[in-house]
Amino acid sequence: MISESQLSRLGLFDARVPRYTSYPTAPHFSASVGDGEFSGWIGQIAPGARISLYVHVPFCRRLCWFCACRTQGTKTDAPVRAYLDTLKAEIAMLGRTLPDGVTLSRLHWGGGTPTLMPAEMLAELAEAIFAAVPLGEDAEFSVEIDPNEIDAGRLDALAAAGMNRASVGVQDFDPDIQAAIGRIQSYEITRAAVEMIRERGISSLNADILYGLPHQNGERIAESVQKLLSLSPDRVALYGYAHVPWMSKRQQLIPSDVLPTPQERLKLFDTARRLFLWDGYREIGIDHFARPGDGLDVASRTGRLRRNFQGYTDDTAVALVGLGASSISHFPQGYAQNISATSEYTSRIRAGRFATGRGHVFSVEDRLRGRLIEALMCDFRIDAAEIMQGFDIDPARLQAMFAEAEAQFPGMVELSDRGFDIPVHARPLTRMIARAFDAYDLSKTGHSSAI
Repeated sequence: MISESQLSRLGLFDARVPRYTSYPTAPHFSASVGDGEFSGWIGQIAPGARISLYVHVPFCRRLCWFCACRTQGTKTDAPVRAYLDTLKAEIAMLGRTLPDGVTLSRLHWGGGTPTLMPAEMLAELAEAIFAAVPLGEDAEFSVEIDPNEIDAGRLDALAAAGMNRASVGVQDFDPDIQAAIGRIQSYEITRAAVEMIRERGISSLNADILYGLPHQNGERIAESVQKLLSLSPDRVALYGYAHVPWMSKRQQLIPSDVLPTPQERLKLFDTARRLFLWDGYREIGIDHFARPGDGLDVASRTGRLRRNFQGYTDDTAVALVGLGASSISHFPQGYAQNISATSEYTSRIRAGRFATGRGHVFSVEDRLRGRLIEALMCDFRIDAAEIMQGFDIDPARLQAMFAEAEAQFPGMVELSDRGFDIPVHARPLTRMIARAFDAYDLSKTGHSSAI
């Protein structure tokens, strides 16, 4: 077992590194990619292909202080109605641009709070999407659900539309911690929401929980995890709270002096991790857990686990198309991100144009390094044979890249003719080791704590 002093010496408790849900990461996107590239990449999808679709709804009834997502508060449905009309126009444009026969393998609604929409709006959005691009066979349709913003009518609408996976945000069940992060959500409300979801035959359930929150300690996180386990989610994302008040102004409401230290964050993560493992969950990548037999578990055990902007996925679609303000698309050619400001996004769509504001075109080197980093983040190893088969790289250069990374983390990685491995004891360092394969300058980007 690696000691805390070793981790400290290697810089784990001081480093700020990307989460690597993309490569390059979003701070390196530029205005060189616009709606012309986006529509061109859509048109190059093969007829009959399967794609993923992400729809971003940026509205919340209340703004949680811990959240750094692109969201805005609203007390009425008027701005949501206007936004939905814009989304429908964007969806229709997408449908006209897609080649024939394209279907969805994954559909995810996120935000914000998609479930703040009334039942009729939820049904309207689903109808617009499926008119443009239908769900394929065995497709997954998931929605982020706020237990404070859901009721029987809205769940009926989602179930009727075909939702077959629900994602429930928990964060923490402790009332003192909830007050400190501006997110009041009791265990009883959450349990009632889960029961309503399952009553409608939606058996697949994801949940998010955070470590590193203000006032959080081992006892409190253990209690919250045990309450979450009583709800028996199929998948759990155990995310580290990213305190970035220079990026998210609302986080300034959370005093930094009540946050756990990096050393305490590591212990909080380990406490929660042990409880999930003791309850029979399988560990997936650096921060996910899944019931045996769940799609993520199968993908992890068969080498098909992938990483995208929602975290870990078993999706193998050729492209992920993001709709709505600030959403990001991932194509074989590169990334395309919509304009973040809702007003500007709306103006662009209503003018009959896609709303791409920035992005990145992949170079050959981006594809190589992106795959090396994804392999480490998903499998904790890089298979040299796979890389040499998929990329035009000299074996000597690949071994030199491995050796350079090993030199930065002596005793923490294992090199062989087969490839590059991060052993179990060194896995808290995974994001830092992945950074060794990142060719971009990270000094001017505000990434989150490495632990």
